[in-house]
Amino acid sequence: MSKRVRPGYYRQDVNKTSWEVPERYRELKQVGTGAYGTVCSAVDSRTGTKVAIKKLYRPFQSELFAKRAYRELRLLKHMKHENVIGLFDVFTADLSLDRFHDFYLVMPFMGTDLGKLMKLQRLSEEKIQYLVYQMLKGLKVEHSTLIDLKPGNLAINQDCELKILDFGLARQADIEMTGYVVTRWYRAPEVILSWMHYTQTDCNNTSEVLFSASFSVDIWSVGCIMAEMLQGKPLFKGSDHLNQLTEIMKLTGTPTQEFASKLESDDAKGYIKSLPKVEKKDLQNVFPTTNPQAVSVLERMLLLDPESRVTAAEALTMPYFSEFRELEEETAAQPYDHSSDNTDQPLDLWKRHTFTEILTFKPVVPDSKETAL
Repeated sequence: MSKRVRPGYYRQDVNKTSWEVPERYRELKQVGTGAYGTVCSAVDSRTGTKVAIKKLYRPFQSELFAKRAYRELRLLKHMKHENVIGLFDVFTADLSLDRFHDFYLVMPFMGTDLGKLMKLQRLSEEKIQYLVYQMLKGLKVEHSTLIDLKPGNLAINQDCELKILDFGLARQADIEMTGYVVTRWYRAPEVILSWMHYTQTDCNNTSEVLFSASFSVDIWSVGCIMAEMLQGKPLFKGSDHLNQLTEIMKLTGTPTQEFASKLESDDAKGYIKSLPKVEKKDLQNVFPTTNPQAVSVLERMLLLDPESRVTAAEALTMPYFSEFRELEEETAAQPYDHSSDNTDQPLDLWKRHTFTEILTFKPVVPDSKETAL
């Protein structure tokens, strides 16, 4: 006998999975699926807004999954900025903690992502300016968390409004899967160099490397994405880690001894010493038909030494973005308390924390900017 549906909820099968959602959310249609969950579009009948609902795949099957689910919920609750994905609602059809198995996250529905958009069209100069400006605003406000930037993690609606997705989660997922996908094309060189050591030892330590990485790794990714929008193809299309570094250094030149001395890994230091000397290229020659103001942004972002790269706040002041600047919108980060996310706790405790977060969530009423689709 199938269990009864919670009052005010209904059950629907989505791709052979049973979804139990409040009656206000109608017209469920699957729009995406991944290793950690499925996303459906839906219409919120109370507001008429199109939303995205994510159901996590077995969030409590292990301590690792439970910790990730809790962390995703906490981060989404924390995010309150127009260029970072936030949470409208979170719900569960399970009435008590002992029956708690699934929960659902309700977010703005954006329609597409930058990766799909770039496949469909060559972007105009104005669109590129506006999209990079929004990325930098999102980075500036959310630099209390680490983000994993790639075109597929940048959601875009029909008004060219952008929101960063999966901040700080994709990076962790990459490590746990011990593989890596197209992300490597947007990875900062210092992150790849740190992996050279850790992938040969204990994979679990890799998270320490990445999470202690400075936020300039995200600026590198913005530079790669911006260059791809300008030239219509990825800037560094490495076939593996070492090839990725080779491609990067064809442009940036080989590292100085000063840069090498900052690396913790002896493997990485040895690798850099073994490289033939390559001079840094002048980006104006690499992008001869591009607006010089755009090239000067890339010059400040695509620097091998992370300490020399421009910050999000500094980049926003550059002339390339002047026509879009609205200073009152360029807010700084609200501090995010990571302490509970990084502890080791038993599964039951993660479950209890998550249940409490759901019960204490106050749903957000979308404003007109959130309803562009």
